[in-house]
Amino acid sequence: MGLVDSAVDAFEAEINNLKLNAKEALEALEEESAGAVYDSILTTQLGKVVGWAQKNALWPATFGLACCAIEMMAMANSRWDSARFGAEVFRASPRQADLMIVSGRVSQKMAPVLKLIYDQMPEPKWVISMGACASCGGVFNNYAIVQGVDRVVPVDVYVPGCPPGPEALIYGVIKLQEKIMNEAGTSAAKKRVA
Repeated sequence: MGLVDSAVDAFEAEINNLKLNAKEALEALEEESAGAVYDSILTTQLGKVVGWAQKNALWPATFGLACCAIEMMAMANSRWDSARFGAEVFRASPRQADLMIVSGRVSQKMAPVLKLIYDQMPEPKWVISMGACASCGGVFNNYAIVQGVDRVVPVDVYVPGCPPGPEALIYGVIKLQEKIMNEAGTSAAKKRVA
């Protein structure tokens, strides 16, 4: 008997021991529960995996409205390298995006267009409000500017500043990733896809 044969025998013996241990553990588990634990554990873990994949593959829609858009574009260049967070590819079509970064003031005429683009994005989708103008109207407290983009679409993360720098926007993306992972496998994540 060669070295390879003895290694194969030892490996098979170890596999058989693992099978016996798993069988005993499963039998003990069935005695303690009615089998519903299987469904909840598997569903939760799958939800976490899906959440992990979603948080690491965000596809922002190009929606620059004002000076904050320059900072948003800078986020994707090599200095700040948003590719580290899986959010570097800006999509021109809302049907290929799952993240809308509203950067800049939203005029009353632009609000229906913003809502239309948001509705065209597939579920699940998220919104980051970038800058003071998008979050609350900023210095434009008049009838022509929407006083907060959350009056038009639901906002997940607010990035403060006038304008916020690329590092602030990256921090907002990280906060969004944390939110996605916290919601992963919960009823909130199911509602986003429903």
